[in-house]
Amino acid sequence: MAIQHSLTPYLPRLGLEAMKRLQNKAFALSNDAAALAGLLSPTVQKVLTGHMEVINSYYSNLIEGHHTEPSEVRAAQRGDYSSDPAKRNLQQESLAHVNAQRFLWNHGDEHPYQQPDTLQKIHEITFKDLPAEMLVVRGGSKEIQIIPGQFRSSDVEVGKHLAPEHGEIKGYLNAFSEAYDLRRHGGADKILAVMAAHHRLVWIHPFIDGNGRVARLHTDLGLRQAGLKSVGIWCLSRGLAKRVDEYKGALQDADSDRRGDTDGRGARSEAALITFIEFMLDTAIDQVKYIGELLKPNQMRRRIAAYVQYRNSGLAARELPPLREEAIPVLQHAFVLGELERSEMTQLTGLQLSSARKLFQQLKEEGLLTETSHKSPLYWAIPEHAEPWYFPDLSSPAAKLLP
Repeated sequence: MAIQHSLTPYLPRLGLEAMKRLQNKAFALSNDAAALAGLLSPTVQKVLTGHMEVINSYYSNLIEGHHTEPSEVRAAQRGDYSSDPAKRNLQQESLAHVNAQRFLWNHGDEHPYQQPDTLQKIHEITFKDLPAEMLVVRGGSKEIQIIPGQFRSSDVEVGKHLAPEHGEIKGYLNAFSEAYDLRRHGGADKILAVMAAHHRLVWIHPFIDGNGRVARLHTDLGLRQAGLKSVGIWCLSRGLAKRVDEYKGALQDADSDRRGDTDGRGARSEAALITFIEFMLDTAIDQVKYIGELLKPNQMRRRIAAYVQYRNSGLAARELPPLREEAIPVLQHAFVLGELERSEMTQLTGLQLSSARKLFQQLKEEGLLTETSHKSPLYWAIPEHAEPWYFPDLSSPAAKLLP
């Protein structure tokens, strides 16, 4: 079967009722994502994107059965690694994912979504800093070396799926690149193309290992390049991890050959591709709505107040001392505007200058506010101890998610 035909259909046929339904959901996702971005100042968007890099890493690796809590990833960012070699390796793996995400956010415009070398770059960054023992795939008595950024040089079987022969990978990716070039698609169809491409990329399985993580990072990049600029504030991998059995089942089902004359005209099942795209859209919409609800100004103001009141209730952990209630308007103001000037200290708190300075010093030391210099504005921040209050259920215990 010709390579170009083996991946078909690239998208469901136009005119199908199901295609109209998918387009409506893609429009809804686009509108919800734009509304979310409109809620936030650029400064707060930047803070949230940096915070969510760790959350995205946590959930994407969790889908692969690799459990590293966000607190362990952030410890590694500070250079604090576990003495347990296995845990340390997982920390390094998570940091590599964070670095790949950050690279895509900073340099994504230089790397067109559909190009094979973009995939190679994602894989290279995700694997290049891993310890040697994590760069080996073991299958029976065989050991195969993972070479960061290089396509596989051997054939693989993943579950029931026999991936294309390694010598055909470049041909498949050339067909993939042409079909999913976002310049060929307009409006909502760009988003549908990105969601369909997620499965087709996993089906090609271009790397010996890491295809799922690369595909999820690649999809994040594609959604951004399709116009969803709030990707990074919300986390698709969180939704996929929470529905991991459905996600893996939908991926596997979309591998299916065409099921009779009513199932499209391609090599693969059109109905299964429709189901997969719809699952991805529903998952994305759910995550945008989850974060969007939490970030509504009135909702966040309420949770900031509840956090400060908790700090003063006597129930907080010993390492968290009481926090003056005057901190509430300060943190609320910083969230809404993203930053505040030092000259606003006394006005916001109603405190004398010396007391206001003590309060601001405590907020900085505890990571609730940050600064770039001693003269810069003060910026809203999300320390670990405040995250459960600011973002309830953002990171769930892995025991609930692992198969």
